Amino acid sequence: MQALIRKATKGDLDRLKSFLTRANLGTDGLSEETIEWFLLLEDEQEELVGSLGMEVCEQFGLLRSLVVTAGQAEKEIFVLFDQMVKLAKEKGMESLFLATNKGAALPFFELMGFEKIGRGELPVGFYQSEHIRHVLNVDNSLFLRLTI
Repeated sequence: MQALIRKATKGDLDRLKSFLTRANLGTDGLSEETIEWFLLLEDEQEELVGSLGMEVCEQFGLLRSLVVTAGQAEKEIFVLFDQMVKLAKEKGMESLFLATNKGAALPFFELMGFEKIGRGELPVGFYQSEHIRHVLNVDNSLFLRLTI
């Protein structure tokens, strides 16, 4: 199976919201203005099988909405992250951040170049985002940063 990764467009908005909702993820902050910060992973039938988005605040991005359906190769997840880093570089970002409450995922993120950081090291502007404030309220959230 050859999957394709592409930037989302306004025409993908309803489809992406539905995909994220089925995965029990929030769609706060996902709009026609922010859809350009999402990547889609599609199979040969153009079915959506994965996504990765970024919430942007100044020159920083917070990765969000990482979803891959069962059966997606680890390689495709790596490529999804790699493409997001390229998009962030194109847009002049300085750092990418992510939050996870899954400690078992840390080795994967560290392999991708992310380093664990404390809550106090997050950019101040992130606290203006409703999505990020929600993440901060999850007790066992871990935060990681990738300088690009």
